[in-house]
Amino acid sequence: MVDAFVGTWKLVDSKNFDDYMKSLEISFKLGVEFDETTADDRKVKSIVTLDGGKLVHVQKWNGQETSLVREIVDGKLILTLTHGSAVCTRTYEKEA
Repeated sequence: MVDAFVGTWKLVDSKNFDDYMKSLEISFKLGVEFDETTADDRKVKSIVTLDGGKLVHVQKWNGQETSLVREIVDGKLILTLTHGSAVCTRTYEKEA
């Protein structure tokens, strides 16, 4: 039964993800560390900064660190998520 879930999956449809994320969104001041509970229930220390036109969000917990870097490239929002050697890139287009 579990074998059916093993593999690489591609997102082909998403409904109301923006509304879902808005209900989870946090308030912060650039450059000021804050406590955050992530969507997967990690309790982290976070800091968000601007670096060369990129919005850099770093989360630290239990000796681990992940970064979420957002930048605008050719009118698209590129989100690069990094944890150790694992790197994920997501591309978003602004709706009209």
